[in-house]
Amino acid sequence: MQVREILRVKGATLYTVTPQQSLAFAVETMADLDVGSLVVMDGGKMAGMLTFREVLKALKGGVAAQSELKVGDVMVRDPVTADSEMEANDLRRLMIDRHCRYLPVVDDGTLMGVISFLDVAKAVLEEQSFENKMLKSYIKNWPGDAPAA
Repeated sequence: MQVREILRVKGATLYTVTPQQSLAFAVETMADLDVGSLVVMDGGKMAGMLTFREVLKALKGGVAAQSELKVGDVMVRDPVTADSEMEANDLRRLMIDRHCRYLPVVDDGTLMGVISFLDVAKAVLEEQSFENKMLKSYIKNWPGDAPAA
């Protein structure tokens, strides 16, 4: 299974903010949409990622209490990315190794979507369930089980 298949099932809806928007607005948006990340766009290009991890770090440092704090002050610049041709197992390994719960998918400089670790887990579970059904069907209809003619 490739990343593009996970994106196709998940959908390519992107939730975005700009670096100039307030962190408070971004947190409100994340809560309202029930998402854990926002793509930070600037001038039509991805400038970074904002996840709940960056928000929590800002809160821990007491910085988030400042009303003038902007998304650009806490976002991850140059986040780790995947491409749509990447295999799901390679994607999982990358996400684990780099400690990323959300990964933008970029092909030739174009943002295709964002995949979460939950999206990957769901896709792998569905693929394994399908393969399991196919194997059970194959075993049930095994040629050796046919009556002798």
